[in-house]
Amino acid sequence: MTAPVFEPERIVVVASKGGHSSDPDWFKNLVVNPDVEVTVDAETTPWTARRATAEEKSALWPTLVAANSGYQGYQDKTERDIPVVIMAPRGTA
Repeated sequence: MTAPVFEPERIVVVASKGGHSSDPDWFKNLVVNPDVEVTVDAETTPWTARRATAEEKSALWPTLVAANSGYQGYQDKTERDIPVVIMAPRGTA
């Protein structure tokens, strides 16, 4: 999985798979079961994951590319729309 962007109310991750033509398995698993557990600083909490809408991805993309410039190259090399995943604490998503 790629490095996430942490905020108090959400975690954002990119399902880039290096620009491969198919989505990574972990993303496929999230589609089937969006309930996840996230561990930060030895504390595990329940979160819910969802694919960002096109509008959300558009708004987040510049920040994500600034955090990892490779994302834009990955998107450029594949016809697949690379998913952006937003996780929120369970019960708030």
